[in-house]
Amino acid sequence: MSIIDELKWRGAINQQTDEAGLADLVNEKAVGLYAGIDPTGDSMHIGHLIPFMILKRFQLAGHRPYIVIGGATGSIGDPSGKKAERKLQTMDQVRHNQDCLTAQMEHLFGQDGSFKIVNNYDWLSKLSLLDFLRDFGKLFNVNTMLNKEIVASRLEVGISYTEFTYQILQSIDFLHLYKHEDVQLQIGGADQWGNITSGIDLIHRQEGSDAKVYGLTIPLLLKADGTKFGKSEGGNVWLDPEKTSPYEFYQFWINTDDRDVVKFLKYFTFLSQDEIQHLADAVAAHPEKREAQTRLAEEVTEFVHGHQAVVEAQHITKALFSGDVADLTASEIEQGFKNMPSVTVTADKQGLVEWLVDTTKIEASRRQAREDITNGAIRINGEKVTDPAAEIDPTSAFDGKFVIVRRGKKRYFLARVQ
Repeated sequence: MSIIDELKWRGAINQQTDEAGLADLVNEKAVGLYAGIDPTGDSMHIGHLIPFMILKRFQLAGHRPYIVIGGATGSIGDPSGKKAERKLQTMDQVRHNQDCLTAQMEHLFGQDGSFKIVNNYDWLSKLSLLDFLRDFGKLFNVNTMLNKEIVASRLEVGISYTEFTYQILQSIDFLHLYKHEDVQLQIGGADQWGNITSGIDLIHRQEGSDAKVYGLTIPLLLKADGTKFGKSEGGNVWLDPEKTSPYEFYQFWINTDDRDVVKFLKYFTFLSQDEIQHLADAVAAHPEKREAQTRLAEEVTEFVHGHQAVVEAQHITKALFSGDVADLTASEIEQGFKNMPSVTVTADKQGLVEWLVDTTKIEASRRQAREDITNGAIRINGEKVTDPAAEIDPTSAFDGKFVIVRRGKKRYFLARVQ
């Protein structure tokens, strides 16, 4: 099966500029192709991941992926998907974001030299205003640019000349990569179609109409409920483990709706058709086992964070489900309890009743605290405590950093020891 046929099976193709021509090209040679990302933030989120999953598939099929970090375009702002002008970042912030995104890409694509990261600041920053206007501006018709969806969607509220020129700059990227790196294919989201076709038009004008260059876009990924893929209740799901812990990342995929899980397996894993069909059958026959969700979470978490992150996420999940938290590490507690109720306490030993009521406010009154302790409803660091006269030592577990309290069957509280 060719890479194009595989992408069709995975539902990952929205539009192609020349379907037959591209199919022939990828069967003839190892093709240079690229996708870009602007350093508007210091981490990708899972929505950003979609085009780079496609790029990764091309890499695994023996093609030559290029990743363009938009050091230049990111400094002015892409109008795509925005109802108003982007706030310009300082160049120091742009450079910091470039470094962070580069590190993430190197992790995803490896260090074996089978892909290349480039920065469009390296060539766009060398253009003078006169060169830009004479060599490129002259080749773009304003009427055509206005009709591009990416610009037309902004006309009602207004668009600056700065953002209006974005499609010209992105077109120059494609031309530069075609001339200097033999890149013939650009990949992007559905909203990038206008920018991609502008680049192809520019190459044909400068290099001749017989230049073999192509564009491919990916459909907008929607969940079964009609909402846009990529966010959890807490906001974006980031690839940066400091922003979204590997445990939270794993849980996002575990909680995938049955109606979406097969689609996400096709988009976000490198499992074969047979493996995905087996999981689709499992969803239909035994949805309560959530076999497909578990495999999805394992595959994507390992791709983004590595195998050890999967092991830790599963360990945390099992511990929280069973209540057996005693053998969690401090790092695992930091991940698993990140969004649970927490309080800061001192390292001083104290009577448990007073600690639950006065120090942590976990219990509303001493009477209620004594009753819950006597009834076995309180667990400290996984151990049931039934003696109201018991004393608590906050530094006795988890490297002296945390105390985990479980009240009843499911209510967890975290005390952070100063």
